[in-house]
Amino acid sequence: MAGLFKKFFNKAHEEEQKEELLQESEEQLSDEEIEAILVEEMDEGPLEVESEHADEAGGSDFFFSRLKEGLLKTRKNIAGKINNVLSGFKSVDEDLFEQLEEILITSDVGISTSISILDNLREKVKEQKIKTPAEIKDLLKQEILAIMEDSTEKFGEKTPAVILIIGVNGVGKTTSIGKIASKMKNSGKKIIIAAADTFRAAAIDQLEVWGNRAGVDIIKHQEGSDPAAVIFDAINSAKSKKADMLICDTAGRLHNKKNLMDELKKIYRVIEREYPEAHKETLLVLDAATGQNAISQAKLFKEAADITGLVLTKLDGTAKGGIVIAIKSELGIPVKFIGVGEKINDLQDFAAVDFVNALFDD
Repeated sequence: MAGLFKKFFNKAHEEEQKEELLQESEEQLSDEEIEAILVEEMDEGPLEVESEHADEAGGSDFFFSRLKEGLLKTRKNIAGKINNVLSGFKSVDEDLFEQLEEILITSDVGISTSISILDNLREKVKEQKIKTPAEIKDLLKQEILAIMEDSTEKFGEKTPAVILIIGVNGVGKTTSIGKIASKMKNSGKKIIIAAADTFRAAAIDQLEVWGNRAGVDIIKHQEGSDPAAVIFDAINSAKSKKADMLICDTAGRLHNKKNLMDELKKIYRVIEREYPEAHKETLLVLDAATGQNAISQAKLFKEAADITGLVLTKLDGTAKGGIVIAIKSELGIPVKFIGVGEKINDLQDFAAVDFVNALFDD
């Protein structure tokens, strides 16, 4: 079975996906579309920051329930199918392993990752002399958890910090910036946003709406200004106001990789020269609903930037949440935030144990 999937998901298919990605990334939102988004967001009013403390009696149970709810489609696609397969077998054999492997591959966990998980699973079943299919579920959870766990420090612990946000248009980059800024502000930190996507005025306006709603300062220039100049001014503002964190937006383009790389390198030089003492991170925002295309995006951006973490958005709207596992396994980049809904608290700090438990919770 694994050989069959390798045949269909081969190198040619990967190149075809990459080409589609490059074509898609050239499609910019029109000014009319951006204006519609701005009107909708302004009508929503202030961010509901009070929900940050919602259900304090439940504590982390509140956030876990939101996570579980947001992963509903993925849970049905992965855990639901796995449960059906396990209940349909009376013994552990190769047919069972192949069906589990097929479920993972078709859930966007990826070929190489799925094969690795099942190879390890076979070894553990043999070592522990497991005979009943029901016992395999916990072993599978352990394998996925081993992939997802990361020892990096919690986001926002080191200050002052400069956070560079990158990603193609349409993945939820601006929304993520607003939610991260609000989250950090509510944790007691002073935040400044830099609107360094200067290629369209509408992009600056959209970020300004989010900055106002989050209640944080935003540094901006005119449309068409040098992005590095915006970063320069934002750093000076962050220093003078003793901000804990400077969050920088960047242009969401991939279609001309050289220009992207040159622009990012220039921004990096300014940050390193003007703010060498700051902790620096580069977060790549990816739309989980794009499945394997998200990996293609990550690979392309990894060539242009030193990515320190990922923001996976729109997990609530897709059954392809297995892509979170694939990206961490194939690229080794830690996931910092996941989006499981539209509310402010639905952009959650990523916790591997919670993610795996929510994925397999019945």
